[in-house]
This record gives sequence, structure tokens and C-alpha cells, in this order.
Amino acid sequence: MTIALQTILPISNLREYKAHLACWNGSHQPLDVFVRDRTEWEVWNKWRSSKDDFNRRYIFSLIDFYPEPDVWLFGGIFEVLSRGLEIKAPSYNVYLAQTGAELIGRLKVCLKRPGRTKSVRLENYYSQITVCEILKEPYSGERFCGYDNINHDFTVLETVFRASRQDWKAALESVKGVYLIIDKSNGKKYVGSAYGDSGIWARWACYVGTGHGWNDELTKLISEQGIEYARKNFRFSLLEYRPARTDDRLIIERENYWKEALLSRGQFGYNRN
Repeated sequence: MTIALQTILPISNLREYKAHLACWNGSHQPLDVFVRDRTEWEVWNKWRSSKDDFNRRYIFSLIDFYPEPDVWLFGGIFEVLSRGLEIKAPSYNVYLAQTGAELIGRLKVCLKRPGRTKSVRLENYYSQITVCEILKEPYSGERFCGYDNINHDFTVLETVFRASRQDWKAALESVKGVYLIIDKSNGKKYVGSAYGDSGIWARWACYVGTGHGWNDELTKLISEQGIEYARKNFRFSLLEYRPARTDDRLIIERENYWKEALLSRGQFGYNRN
């Protein structure tokens, strides 16, 4: 049975609303931004383009739930208090309204995006929007996918770590291993390892916090380019994982094997030793 949005979140003054269909902007997925930092997500709703997209009193924000096609996560209703003149800047002054506040990050709805536009008049689409699911808790990132299926961009892992997802944390704390970082901009590789008592979770948490994990070449790169470079270009995968009781010497041996096998030293990668 299909449930219409209007039965869950009734709105009477539709002509006072623009719907914000927040999608990939060439650098970031708004879903990752929303989970990572609500303040950063609010900036997405303050952004004024040359078209003055949000030229009504309210913004009804929907976030592209990119793991599922034509599914959107409710990101809140913002009241536009004032509009600055600067374009291509966060020049709208907005306030997060209380209407539907309990559903922010929990309500998933279905709507086929009309073309590539990021804003539409809500009255033209409101009746078409149906409820897909209401989550028990606000969305906090992707569920743990299994060790063999980790092949994730920095931004996805950043979302997981910022939210301290317990399924990921429990899994990654319990293993040592060898991992691979690919720079998508040039194909260069970095092979690293996690051993000792910290497990992979603590090692990757360092990357999330710094962008470089204190590896020499990556530190140099991120110092010059900023953490946005990591968010845009780094992808992580696990080459091997072993139980926490595994001797550290074996992990280091396997790390060196993969450095040789993948030619991650020198011109093809970021490993120094």
C-alpha cells in the first residue's frame, strides 16, 4: 500500500515552498555531508545560485539517497529570513523550522527527479511524493558491507567514522590487515597496514581526522592541497585482513609484499619505504 507524503507531513500553504533536490555537486554527495556535519548541510540550503532558486518563504529539503534510485532523505524545512545579493555564495539567511523536525534524517521518500534541476515548486510535485520508509534513528551512514566488499571513497568512510557506526567499528577493531588507498586523480597507490592493539578502525580514524594518516608523501600532498583533496580523490579497500591475535611481523611482511606487487613505491605510488 502506497502512503502519500501528505498523510505523514501535511503542508497547507504549498505555494510558499520550493523543494530543494540536493544532489551530487561535482565534489560532494549531500547525503555524506548531512551525516558528517549538520552545519555544513545547512550551508547547502543557504547557497544562492545565479538563478535565485529559493525565492519563496520556505525550502523543503530532500537529499539524494544515492544508494537507492529515486529515493530521497528528508533534510528539513528551512525558512528563508533574508536574501543577500551575492551569488554563488551562502547568502540566504535561513532558519530550521520545527515542522517535521522529528522526521529529519529518518523519513525516506520516493520521487523521480524531474530532469537535472535542483529546485522545483513544491505544489507541482507534493502529491507525487510517497513514503518509502521511516527509519528508527536518523541515517548515520552505510551499513557494514563485509571486509571483502570494502571499496569506499574517503567521504563515505568519513561519514561512517564521524557517526561512529557500531557495526563498522566492531568489525574493524577486531582485525589487523593491509589496506590500499587509490588516488583517483592520477592512479597512484598507497599500501599501508594496521597492527598492534588498535586494529583497522583506529588506523583509518587517523585518516579521517587528518586526510593523510601521517604518511610522509600523503602528509605532504594534503598539506599543500587540503583535506578536500582526500575527500575528492581517495578510495580505500582492504587487501588482506587477519584476526587480532595475528603476529604483527606477518602483517608487516604482507604489507611489503603488496608494495612490491602493486609497485606502490616510486613513480607509481606514495610509499617511500
